[in-house]
Amino acid sequence: MNKHIRFNDEVKKAILSKKPLVALESTIIAHGMPFPQNIAMANHVEAIVRECGAAPATIAVIGGEIRVGCDDDALEYLGKSGREIPKAGKRDLPYLIAKKMDGATTVGATAYIAAMVGIPVFATGGIGGVHRDAEKTFDISNDLEVIAECNIAVVSAGAKAILDLPRTLEYLETKGVEVIGYRTDFFPAFYTAKSPHRVNHRLNTPKEIAGYLSIKNELGIKSGVLIANPIPEELELKNEEIDAKIAEAVKTAREENITGKDLTPYLLFKIKELTAGRSLDANIVLVYNNAYLAATIAKELKENEKEPKI
Repeated sequence: MNKHIRFNDEVKKAILSKKPLVALESTIIAHGMPFPQNIAMANHVEAIVRECGAAPATIAVIGGEIRVGCDDDALEYLGKSGREIPKAGKRDLPYLIAKKMDGATTVGATAYIAAMVGIPVFATGGIGGVHRDAEKTFDISNDLEVIAECNIAVVSAGAKAILDLPRTLEYLETKGVEVIGYRTDFFPAFYTAKSPHRVNHRLNTPKEIAGYLSIKNELGIKSGVLIANPIPEELELKNEEIDAKIAEAVKTAREENITGKDLTPYLLFKIKELTAGRSLDANIVLVYNNAYLAATIAKELKENEKEPKI
């Protein structure tokens, strides 16, 4: 096993007992939510995964060591340190390890590490993508590139609503990433259950999704899959409300010249402020929703592995 990776005891036991595993990112803890909601969220997400019969593997870089599975102390450290811990994309991993630094892994870095150690399912809130005005800024999240190159299923509530969703979907199409709607024909827009944009295919049960993933693996197709899982409609923020808040947040970010890695966390916190905290509540709910679906898919995948091959 890679000398730069450390598995916690729960993940080790899951691997040895062939128990299903679900990867979880750490940027959402350090950068995506304020303290102490971030720690409560991280603990509850892990509890949901366990209740579904899988083991959680929260991924982070701590002291130059990639952690696959974080104990309670590590989760609290990530939550309390917050944005003092740098966001860690795939490209940042060698530097952070060499310098023995910490890093909160993004969707891209988490997907890469999970695929490297053989965890087939990853739950997050929303993926990064093509930013608005990307034709001027060239700001496209590396999440898309990594998902395209890694054999992993990413469960998310679509892409973050602050992004250019049509261009994000076009980029995924170009890279050969299948976008499957869970019980929906339309791509969810993070805080909102449905956007005007369609997914590639619809599947209605975790068993169907696991069956699709098993066939994909049997055919040797190595690119990632995005499982688009809408936020429950009764808890969503309506398009007309959230679109206006996003436009206001984007305008403020331009005026303050916020760019690059700082842009997404800035916009999320600004939108939280503009919606009086309702966007954070929605964010937390959709993360729980995604963790549940990811864990049930991971469990079904393990059941498929037990079936005799003819």
